[in-house]
Amino acid sequence: MSWNDERVELLKKMWLDGMSASQIAGELANGITRNAVIGKVHRLGLSGRVKAPAQAQPRPRPQARSHRNSTPRASAPIVRGNTALAFAPRIHDAVPIQKPIEEVLLPMSERVTIMELKEAMCRWPLGDPATSEFRYCGGKSTIGESYCTYHSRLAYQPAQDRRRERERERRMQRTA
Repeated sequence: MSWNDERVELLKKMWLDGMSASQIAGELANGITRNAVIGKVHRLGLSGRVKAPAQAQPRPRPQARSHRNSTPRASAPIVRGNTALAFAPRIHDAVPIQKPIEEVLLPMSERVTIMELKEAMCRWPLGDPATSEFRYCGGKSTIGESYCTYHSRLAYQPAQDRRRERERERRMQRTA
């Protein structure tokens, strides 16, 4: 591929006529790609040009790939563009209000220091770590788990539930 004077003049004319780089590459052919056209236009300093009228020539559409079954499935509608995932809008019922998790009061005998923690004890921190009253829950947990049943529900909430809770809090703050 080489840019001779004839090709450069033809490139300038087509560029100023408003043809796209792809169209120019198709006209010039002989190994000249769209990127080669763009590079040459840039090096020549051709910036301003006439806007092409709304698609004077229809673009050639790519050929559909042949599939084993050339007939489309009747159950699947053909959808294109930004509606590709919107098959049918669904109306959601109001989200059921979940009652808040109740605070569990632990007897003082179950609250333990770090020195008293055993393998099957809950490690949920209680209080301010900077004070001498700081303790861990100490409730019964299954071996290999860090927390008792109650604190596991607090610590391991599904992401969707957390998002729903945040949205509910935001709505409440807006109305207040």
